[in-house]
Amino acid sequence: MSSKTQKILAIIFMALPSLMLVMSGIMKLTGGEQVVTGLTKAGYGPYIKIFGIAELVFVALFWIPKTYKIGFYLILSYLGGAAAVEVAGGANPVAFALIALTWIGFYLKDKTNFIAE
Repeated sequence: MSSKTQKILAIIFMALPSLMLVMSGIMKLTGGEQVVTGLTKAGYGPYIKIFGIAELVFVALFWIPKTYKIGFYLILSYLGGAAAVEVAGGANPVAFALIALTWIGFYLKDKTNFIAE
């Protein structure tokens, strides 16, 4: 695979979960009815705005070249918690798909992230 193709694929695989998290974060900050209802029912009502801010900050860190690694780890941690809540609540675990896309994008961005030093 050429480096140009790899770079384009990395951007696509990183953009998909990023866009989902940005949309989710905005919905949490603006008080989207479905999001508020679902999270309040799950017992996370007081933390909705904090979750929204966290999502936006994590995505911003993920796209800044000097902080993309910490952004990656924060996004994975956040999505891991989301996946656990989805599985425990009996919902479709969409977070697992976002985790997979994030990992693929991270790998394609820089394969040296996976080389032991």
